Amino acid sequence: MYQLPSPFDGIGITYMHYFAKKENFSKLDIPLNKSAGRFSSRARERLSTVLQTAKELVSIEDAVKALGVDRQTAAKTLARWQQQGWLKRVGPGLYAPVPVDAMTSEQVLKDPWVLVPALYAPGYIGGWTAAEHWDFTEQLFRSIFVFTAQPFRKKEQSVQGVSFVLKRIPKDKIFGTKSIWRGQARVQIADKHRTIVDLLADPESGGGIRHVESCLWHYFKDSEADTNILIQYAEKLGNGAVFKRLGFLLSQKPGNETWIDLCGQRLTQGNAKLDPALPSQRLVKAWRLWIPKTWTVGRGDD
Repeated sequence: MYQLPSPFDGIGITYMHYFAKKENFSKLDIPLNKSAGRFSSRARERLSTVLQTAKELVSIEDAVKALGVDRQTAAKTLARWQQQGWLKRVGPGLYAPVPVDAMTSEQVLKDPWVLVPALYAPGYIGGWTAAEHWDFTEQLFRSIFVFTAQPFRKKEQSVQGVSFVLKRIPKDKIFGTKSIWRGQARVQIADKHRTIVDLLADPESGGGIRHVESCLWHYFKDSEADTNILIQYAEKLGNGAVFKRLGFLLSQKPGNETWIDLCGQRLTQGNAKLDPALPSQRLVKAWRLWIPKTWTVGRGDD
């Protein structure tokens, strides 16, 4: 097999594009599976053209554009290349190039984040995954948490051996996100402030209220922390439980009186739970919040 020059050490999906170039493609020597049959020079050129058009993932639209064929022909072509072992299907009409160093095609993606815009748009990475990204926690989570406006049947999904946890969100509530580049794919992720607001709106998305509280205090140590933005985001999201949980957590430490007052002014009617997943027998009337017996309360909260 052709030996890559040193700049290409650590072959991955990115380097499939190196071989997509006509002058390099002939150097590629990958054993095809038994169903592959011959892979002609013409077929290699066509695959080369598609890979140069696509980014991290290959869609039917990429094949239509690159090959100048209709959708049905493009879909059949990609399906055939999958059978021959050159591509791996990762979603409806969506394929990933099989890396040249792959021992198996069962898991071909080096960075599963690139699947989020392809499979779950409009949406963004949030919850515990965003908290990890912004260094609000040292805890590692196996699943990638995604907020999406798409309907879905299963909250937990596995794609290419990677676990995704989904939460439905109205399209008009998608705000406070940032675009980051992962390889050639642009991925939306909750910014630091939206990350915290999402955790407060749904503690399950942060791994539970204890972990959410830890992320909150890490957020306040961040140079970009801004309680004004937290309040603006919470108002725009329109979830009254955010102010109840934020106000209560802020009241656990001294020196937050101004922000505590702002949260108190925005309390909605009715009682919420500090963490809906936990038994909560004690009502903190000041915050209209049910809390577990194991939690202490700040002075004047009862």
